[in-house]
Amino acid sequence: MPRTKKTTKEKVLQPELNIGMVGHVDHGKTTLLEALSGVWTDTHSEEIKRGITIRLGYADAVFYKEGGNYTTKPKDKSKAKVLRKVSFVDAPGHESLMATMLSGATIMDGALLLIAANEDCPQPQTREHLMALQIIGIKNIVIVQNKIDLVDEKTAEKNYSQIKDFLKGTSYENASIMPLSAQHNAGLSNLIKAIEENIPTPKRDKSKDPIMLVARSFDINRPGTLPKDMIGGVLGGSMKQGVLKTGQEIEIRPGRKVMEKNKEVWKPIKTSIVDLKYGGMSVKEISPGGTSGILTSLDPSIVKSDSLSGSLVSLLGKLPDVLYEITLTPHLLERVVGTQEELSVEPIKMSEALMLNVNSAATVGIVNGLKKKNVTCKLKIAVCTEINSKVTISRRIGNRFRLIGYGEIVEGKTL
Repeated sequence: MPRTKKTTKEKVLQPELNIGMVGHVDHGKTTLLEALSGVWTDTHSEEIKRGITIRLGYADAVFYKEGGNYTTKPKDKSKAKVLRKVSFVDAPGHESLMATMLSGATIMDGALLLIAANEDCPQPQTREHLMALQIIGIKNIVIVQNKIDLVDEKTAEKNYSQIKDFLKGTSYENASIMPLSAQHNAGLSNLIKAIEENIPTPKRDKSKDPIMLVARSFDINRPGTLPKDMIGGVLGGSMKQGVLKTGQEIEIRPGRKVMEKNKEVWKPIKTSIVDLKYGGMSVKEISPGGTSGILTSLDPSIVKSDSLSGSLVSLLGKLPDVLYEITLTPHLLERVVGTQEELSVEPIKMSEALMLNVNSAATVGIVNGLKKKNVTCKLKIAVCTEINSKVTISRRIGNRFRLIGYGEIVEGKTL
């Protein structure tokens, strides 16, 4: 995530794409990200205490080719060839945090699916994350067979066979499988080479109206900072399309929740761009590719604790409507994803609560209409999105929300 204290004259290299780190809890996503980028993304106190990723973490890395070796840490930068800069999105693997993972998946251009060699494959969230990647349309992935330092050759080969069987019949059947040890920085060169060969930089359209998907929002001021020294609230995420520049007036939707006539309504927020950040360095504009930060003139209390995550940012008057109710055409899976036992997906029922993920937003929809092939849901948290947007659908099974399918928005209701 962007840092604001760093000042430098070095040329800012913009990330070209976002690569997600997904997989079951404790399979080594954050450790691999640290090995590639030098950044430990688990900074939330609960994450450190529990050893799992709760919020989306971000870090950038520049890929180099030095001789026949691929690396992010060349011995001599002047002789190494710069390949490209990428942003990594570290998504939670814990089953109760699937909403965060699905929200993060919408800003991914490709993904690394981590599978630990010292556990049987697939684990529940391994299956769930693979399904989520397919649903949101991630086409290019690399499988990382991590923790090979913890097993003997025979066990590693058995695990490799399990991975191949797991992928059979999916759109990732022929994905590269790269064995490595993130803990010991072993196999990273082959992994970077596989990323270069299998996850191309997408074509970007900078001519469209700008839209940024907000995945994080926070206050970077230290406790005790004097009012005159305070820095405005920060939005972090990824540009979907177009270009944003410093000094522009922007709008954030759905915005802030307020009470009006005993009803909860969302009011758009307008502010200005004070500074833009890539990898902690200021830039004059941001465009699609990589994760970036917008420093705003907002009161920091408005953005703290990810209160604006799931929002969209654009120029004034350019964003879609804020929807309080949506009608979906659902496509349900045959089996519930993520449970140890095989459970069939039952039809959606009236009045049930579904977790819905659209763009980078997560909300709960209460079913209040079933008509022909469509389902209508009243939303607990309003969303800003276009008609025809894809939505992932999860249902509470036991004490967890489990992925049961996806849908397209065919109609939306504003206030």
